[in-house]
Amino acid sequence: MAAKIKKGDRVVVLAGKDKGKQGAVTQVLVKANRVLVQGVNLVQRHTKATQADPQGGIKSKEAALHVSNVAIVDSKGKPTRVGFKIEGDKKVRFAKTTGEVING
Repeated sequence: MAAKIKKGDRVVVLAGKDKGKQGAVTQVLVKANRVLVQGVNLVQRHTKATQADPQGGIKSKEAALHVSNVAIVDSKGKPTRVGFKIEGDKKVRFAKTTGEVING
């Protein structure tokens, strides 16, 4: 099945502690049905000092969100569902709210 959310898409969080926040998808974890969104769902990790990071300490990093908890943002800034249609000989994604083709 084709991916409805891809790397680089602008998404909004629909549920959880960061509900309403927007960000760009940095990574899609296909097998786990999860996405990493820039600046959203930050968790703190306690890291031990290593040669690469001699300081160690408490670091913030993004945790994965389930794809059902995010939605693509359309050109008007509203969350939208994604559909597929054939244009010419290519299968393209489009926003269900506006009908516009989504780049990528």
